[in-house]
Amino acid sequence: MKQSNLKAWLYLLPAILFLGVFMVYPLIDVFIYSFEEGYNSASQTVFGVGWYNYSYVLHDPYFLRAVKNTLILVVITVPLSTGIALLISVGLNSIKPLKELYQTVFFLPYVTNTLAVGLVFMILFKKTAYTDGMVNLLINWFGGESVDFIDGPYWAKMFVMCFYTIWVVMPFKILILTSALASVDETYYNAARVDGTGKWRIFTRITLPMISPMIFYLVITGFIGAFKAYSDEVALFGTNLNAAGMNTIVGYVYDMLYGDSGGYPSYASAAALILFAIVLTITCVNLLVTRKGIRY
Repeated sequence: MKQSNLKAWLYLLPAILFLGVFMVYPLIDVFIYSFEEGYNSASQTVFGVGWYNYSYVLHDPYFLRAVKNTLILVVITVPLSTGIALLISVGLNSIKPLKELYQTVFFLPYVTNTLAVGLVFMILFKKTAYTDGMVNLLINWFGGESVDFIDGPYWAKMFVMCFYTIWVVMPFKILILTSALASVDETYYNAARVDGTGKWRIFTRITLPMISPMIFYLVITGFIGAFKAYSDEVALFGTNLNAAGMNTIVGYVYDMLYGDSGGYPSYASAAALILFAIVLTITCVNLLVTRKGIRY
């Protein structure tokens, strides 16, 4: 028995070393940096140890705006993308001819580079001296006025950011939910039809409970992914997200490290740990709230 345990630990050793070097050690390092006041990366000196970095970050208007943008993005995109993906997956699951082709078409945006998709969206929505963009052409066709979605009002830019995020994450959710629907035992459906159960009741009483673990998984990973948003916003609004007013928490951390106001690893570490605390809290709340509704 002891020899078996030793072999198991030897097999796990490469993974443990990898996680220790690239995950555990950086987390400890970030935690230490977040409490070092006036840290100088060149001389490796600090003025003291305390809570000043957290106080600075929590009172920084750029960080507060980044938190606002991130929360709006999370609240809007996670429920909408999951709900739309569920509807599309149910539709795909009911289609028999060319089912695999439709699944492939819906999955294509997921394997496309996000920056490339972002540039396409910018062309569609951006208002220039030569054209108002295809979206504005449609708005004008229906009698509306052109809107600058990239450099215009805040609500317009937030709309583009949410729409783009939903577009990017939905293919993966469709793939997962389609697989989950295909794994539901047909016996349950046949028994319900024999009893004369309606389609809506079958969906709410059989389908949803059976795929609830996958829905829960997508909600949790959706929250985490939305809180880590950054590259999508760069693709749409450029690298100076603070000037565009569309920065996110991860973007703020990057700016503190490498941006125009960069060179402050202590502030970046404090912001990163605040983000970690927010994500951990929301994940725990989701676990507590949805635990009773999940059926494994």
